[in-house]
Amino acid sequence: MPKTKAKEAGAGCLFVVATPIGNLEDISLRALRVLKEADVIACEDTRQTSKLLAHYGIRKRLVSYHEHNELTCAPELVIELEQGAKVALVSDAGTPAISDPGYRLVHLALRHGIQVVPIPGASAFVAALVASGMPAEEFIFEGFLPSRPTQRRKMLRELSAEPRMLVFYEAPHRLQDTLEDALEILGNRPAVIAREVTKLYEEFLRGHIEDLLETVRKKAPRGEITLLIGPPDGEAIHVVTAAASSTPLARRVDEIMKERGVDRKAALKQAARERGLTRREAYKQLLITRDE
Repeated sequence: MPKTKAKEAGAGCLFVVATPIGNLEDISLRALRVLKEADVIACEDTRQTSKLLAHYGIRKRLVSYHEHNELTCAPELVIELEQGAKVALVSDAGTPAISDPGYRLVHLALRHGIQVVPIPGASAFVAALVASGMPAEEFIFEGFLPSRPTQRRKMLRELSAEPRMLVFYEAPHRLQDTLEDALEILGNRPAVIAREVTKLYEEFLRGHIEDLLETVRKKAPRGEITLLIGPPDGEAIHVVTAAASSTPLARRVDEIMKERGVDRKAALKQAARERGLTRREAYKQLLITRDE
């Protein structure tokens, strides 16, 4: 595919700009500069974007671009891009095209040889992930679960064998149903509810699905929610390169495994198989990754 140079005659540029997910200070200097220099800003909700622009004293022509008019609006914006316009694409909060409109415009712009430049910034699930307290090396982001119970349960069943952390967005009025389905299908796994991340009432609820379900039943949460579900406790035991061969530490490993109902022999066998170690070597390198 030929590269498109930003300075080619008549070639505009599409900037995909991440905006704050709550706290208006969470926007980069580069993003503000791009918004100031853009000829037009394509936004999910003009009222929402107007608040952000007013906060920073930016006045620009706004075009409504959302999931219901993408098919008709994307071609119109590409025409402006082909005529040399600088277009900034934003969503109400976070990064466009991540569980928000944006893909169609980006795809169409690239098909027409228009340069697309990402302006990185806030993303709710990334912020929730790093503050969750669970291992974040490997995860799978599924966006919003289906709203219909049958489809939601089907997706959870398909993900039940997934060894990585599961990350979802969820509406507050569906959270209890989702947790009930997750408990039944996935089991009582470690989990975190991240609510209103970066906002005034930011809250993290940590525990196991059963604990979180009990909390949600007592008081239904409000606002934007990210749900993180870890692997089963038995799979939270990893082999790492560490000097864990001393007798006191070895005993402590055994104690913790017993407390958590982990089958030591099965865990060692799995660790040895995955890392190509003998069981003795696996035992010497076995640590519990969750906090005691």
